[in-house]
Amino acid sequence: MEYVPRYPQPFTVGQAVMLDVPTITEEISRIGNSLEHLRRTQSELLEALAEDPDDPDFRKAYEENEDVIGSQAERVSMLQLALTEKGIPTSSHYDIAAVPPAAPPTASRTPASPPQEEVTGPETPAATNGIPAVELDEDGGIDL
Repeated sequence: MEYVPRYPQPFTVGQAVMLDVPTITEEISRIGNSLEHLRRTQSELLEALAEDPDDPDFRKAYEENEDVIGSQAERVSMLQLALTEKGIPTSSHYDIAAVPPAAPPTASRTPASPPQEEVTGPETPAATNGIPAVELDEDGGIDL
């Protein structure tokens, strides 16, 4: 049975299975980081909407982020399925924390992490063991 995504995705589970395990796990981590930032933004947008519920820009941004969060969470699920199909047991390490979309903002916030040094490598890695080469985008992620 083939997985049918709810959101448009740039790849299928079958295509993800062709990637090597480190590439899949790095992409899960990158998307998880993105989801963390999106959820923090959603909390801030909820605060802004509480102050000005009729602001169309805040409302539109909130709604658009909900779609992006859904799409990215689904993408993580697809990558986890790919790991399973490759015989890699999934663990909580690869789970993305589920935060309700309308969760109230927290009173305390953790300080932002210091910027991390970007690791660069060859622009077009060579294919190995029959696994296709993967190019990294400007964010260090992969376009599948």
